[in-house]
Amino acid sequence: MLIRDKKLFAKGAMLMLSFLVVFLLIFSPIFPGGVNGLHFSDDLFNKLSKGSSYFIPEVAKAVKPFEGKQISVEVKPKSAEDLKIAQALLAKVGATAEVKGEMLGVSCDLGAILGKVVADADLLYKDDAKPLTDAYGMDGKVAMKGWWSLLSSMIKPLQKAKQIEEANVVNMVNQKAIEPAYNFYGIPAESIMTKIPTVAGLLIFYVLYTMWYGYAIFDMFGGIGLSMSKSKIKKEA
Repeated sequence: MLIRDKKLFAKGAMLMLSFLVVFLLIFSPIFPGGVNGLHFSDDLFNKLSKGSSYFIPEVAKAVKPFEGKQISVEVKPKSAEDLKIAQALLAKVGATAEVKGEMLGVSCDLGAILGKVVADADLLYKDDAKPLTDAYGMDGKVAMKGWWSLLSSMIKPLQKAKQIEEANVVNMVNQKAIEPAYNFYGIPAESIMTKIPTVAGLLIFYVLYTMWYGYAIFDMFGGIGLSMSKSKIKKEA
C-alpha cells in the first residue's frame, strides 16, 4: 500500500486541508473595506511606505543654498511631448527655454526652480494636485512627471560641466521629493507607530502560515515513506 504511516499521513492531510481553507479565506472579500487579504495588506504597506517617505522638508533645506545660482545647460528631452511640457513648465516659473533642434537650452536660477518644484511636490504628496493644475494648465501629475523628466535630463550635462553639487541636488529633488509625491499620490499616509499590532500580526501570520504548509508537505511525504535522513558512511573493508 502507498501509505505506510496512516497516522502521520492523516496529520499532514489535515494540515494541508486547513491550510487550503485559510488560503480561500485570504482571497475572500471579508477584510475591512470589503477587500481580500492581499489587497488589505498591500494597501496597508503602501500607506506605511508613504508615511515613511516624507523627506520634502529636508530637501527644501538642501536647495536653499542654491538660490541665486544661475545655470545654463542644454538637455535632450526623450520625446517631442516631453519637450513641449518642459517649455510650458519653464515658462511658468520665469526660466529661459530655447529650442535648438532636438535640444533644449535651459537658463535659470537653479535654487528658485528647485524650490518651486519641491513646493509642488509637497502639494502632490499631500494629495492636493489642484493648485498644480491651475498653475501649469495641465494635470498636476503630468506636470510633476514633466519636472522629473526635465531634471533627469539636466543631471549629466551638469556633471559634464563639473557642476557636481548642482547635479547632486537636482538628483536629490527627483529621488526624495518628486518620486515619493508622484508614486504615492492618492494614498493616505500612515505611521508605523499606529499600526504596530496589525503589522506584527501580519508578519507573525506569514511566518506561521509558511511553516504550516511546510509541515503539511513534510508529514504527508513521511506518511508515504518518503523522508530525509542522513546517509550512512560507508566503511571500507
